[in-house]
Amino acid sequence: MRARTDGRHALLVGAGILLSRLVGLVRQRFIASYLGTTFAADALTAAFRAPNILQNLLGEGVLSASFIPVYARLLEDGEDEEASRVAGAIGALLAVVSAIVVVVGIVAAPLIVRVLLWGFTGERRELTIQLVRILFPGTALLVMSAWCIGILNSHHRFFLSYAAPVAWNLAIIGALLLFAGGRSLTGIATLVAWAAVAGSALQLLVQWPTVRRVAPGLRFAFSTANARVRMIVRNFGPVVAGRGVVQVSGYADQLIASLLPVGAVFLLTNAQTLAMLPVSLFGMAVSAAELPAMSRATGTAGEIAGALRDRLAGGLARIAFFVVPSAAAFVAIGNVLAAMIFQSGRFTAADSRWIWTILGGSAIGLLASTSGRLYASVLYALQDTKTPFRFAVIRVALTISLGVMGALVLPARMGLDPMWGIAGLSSSAGLAAWVEFLLLRRAVEARIGTSRVPWQRMATLWGLAALAGAASYALALRLAAVAPVQRGVLVVAAFGVIYIGLAIALGVPEARALVRRLRRRRAS
Repeated sequence: MRARTDGRHALLVGAGILLSRLVGLVRQRFIASYLGTTFAADALTAAFRAPNILQNLLGEGVLSASFIPVYARLLEDGEDEEASRVAGAIGALLAVVSAIVVVVGIVAAPLIVRVLLWGFTGERRELTIQLVRILFPGTALLVMSAWCIGILNSHHRFFLSYAAPVAWNLAIIGALLLFAGGRSLTGIATLVAWAAVAGSALQLLVQWPTVRRVAPGLRFAFSTANARVRMIVRNFGPVVAGRGVVQVSGYADQLIASLLPVGAVFLLTNAQTLAMLPVSLFGMAVSAAELPAMSRATGTAGEIAGALRDRLAGGLARIAFFVVPSAAAFVAIGNVLAAMIFQSGRFTAADSRWIWTILGGSAIGLLASTSGRLYASVLYALQDTKTPFRFAVIRVALTISLGVMGALVLPARMGLDPMWGIAGLSSSAGLAAWVEFLLLRRAVEARIGTSRVPWQRMATLWGLAALAGAASYALALRLAAVAPVQRGVLVVAAFGVIYIGLAIALGVPEARALVRRLRRRRAS
């Protein structure tokens, strides 16, 4: 029964993420169609990233590591009133800190752009500053939305919390459809920024009624007198620092990309959006579903370690089953995926091929990034937030040093088009992800014992993914004259059918579990 519940929770998270990500890809397709790889596209992409430091530092990742373990434990112990007091205090604290950061961000926008985007000059720089000032308040609303996610996840309301970003994406899509006609590139980028702020408010409002229903005693009260609130705030420190270190990596990538030809920032972000899809769907889905359950584990130290090992092993197997073929697809048919999703209007076939090079680099560390999230969740459940922070520092240092070499030094020495630097950035991030993953795995196994996917299973998955990739690549070549969307649907469907079909035939447990789940749904 527990395995079925775990799978159901991960499925709900995955369904919510899938819905929001698919709508997000539609949003990116519209933006790509209207802006192409122009200065305005670069400015809008960079402007979205700048205020996101607030969301990423105070948002879901921090709350998952510090707030959810404490809040979920209170609920497990039947202390609902205390849980509501703690949640209200943390919500008030986040609101105050977010408001302060928003004011600072609006005032300091020129300095932020100057520091983070050395390569931006002239019209591209001025537009980025304007857009950053518009977007900062919306990011504060997204922080409060992440607080709602923490509450909803602890009450096992997984689908709504991860589907809520659909509202944000629809606000942008709607604005482009209704108001983008006849506007200049600058005007379209500004329209998208204002629509994003409106979408942030919608995303929060969508979650609020359910939050009030599951936590009726919730009251905002700014106070650190409560011992559990102080515990969460203490845990904030290393987690915020860890998230901050990770953000340094993201901003370093953007800074390096700003030194590459116009359009590199936009291409890199679009490719990262695609690359993050399996990370979000499978790594985040499994980790988000498992963290509250891991945090509720009780008993002796040995019993807790055993429970965590079981959950970790099951989660790693589910992640590998879906992420291994995702990495293979990025390498084999990355251009087909990019063309299917982005290629229209000002976004050309050449742009799709550049995204393919980035996806190929991202495939290197895809499994490490997704599995690493689950290992980090084990440490968070054990109230250890400092170890993931130390490993994040190592990963970021590697990402930046390798990124400079791969993006700026090697292409120049090899006489390549400077745009190849964006592939160097994604490859360096993938290599660094493996180092962090190995460090996290060693730290977790030192605490709870060994828990891994058997190497025979991994070899089988990689073999099946390689066969599916080779077959789908051959099909893509035969369908070269077909329109991008239709071609993409056919090729991706073929890849999925081959991989899943072979996995079922060989008796891969996760494939059989998927079939059983589908049969139960049909029967119900």
